[in-house]
Amino acid sequence: MPLKYRSNDKEYLDGDSIATADLFRNLVELDIINKRLGGYKASLKGLTTILGMGKAIRNVLDIGFGGGDSIKQLSRFSEKRNANLSFYGLDLKQDCVDYAEQNLVALTNKQLICDDYRNISSELLKKIDVIHCSLFLHHLTDAEIVSLFKFGKAHNCIILANDLHRNWLAYYSIKVLTALFSKSYLVKNDAPLSVKRGFRKSELIAVVQQAGFTKYSVTWSWAFRYIVIATE
Repeated sequence: MPLKYRSNDKEYLDGDSIATADLFRNLVELDIINKRLGGYKASLKGLTTILGMGKAIRNVLDIGFGGGDSIKQLSRFSEKRNANLSFYGLDLKQDCVDYAEQNLVALTNKQLICDDYRNISSELLKKIDVIHCSLFLHHLTDAEIVSLFKFGKAHNCIILANDLHRNWLAYYSIKVLTALFSKSYLVKNDAPLSVKRGFRKSELIAVVQQAGFTKYSVTWSWAFRYIVIATE
């Protein structure tokens, strides 16, 4: 399996005609995958690092939140740390917003929005301290990632992203696991393709630098994740 370059193939999840029930099944299974394979742990490691920087962090914007489970995990973590954070979620799919509203009904420190990040109001942007992206960057082209990071830098936001390491073992492992255990055609197709659309460390460093950040870190986390933190 040649994985020298990122795949340009689009995932089913990026389509506009997914049945609601199929999308919801996908979101349930992605939550399981992230719990079992370190997706949430990567974001929590990153948030721990950011909170340890000594900067005043109050508001986090989660772009491409899907089912909202990252917001749930980050919110629970922040409560344990007495960090008193508020979370804003942004996703292009109304079905994702509807799902997440129910999924996060117990959280009072969240606001969910169905829109493109480039349409965020200036009033909201003034509040945002951290832009978080979990398994979102690999849906974008390199140029789109640079634009997103430039957007964050222009509004004085710290970037916290976790995404997939493009690796043959990761590819074949998730392909076998989803073939055996997944009941979602979306997951069976998109999970292996996500790895093919994932990154090498040098590629993530390149997009962060192209966005103009000079203070950043790109660290590896089990299982086959990279944590990106860009501050200035």
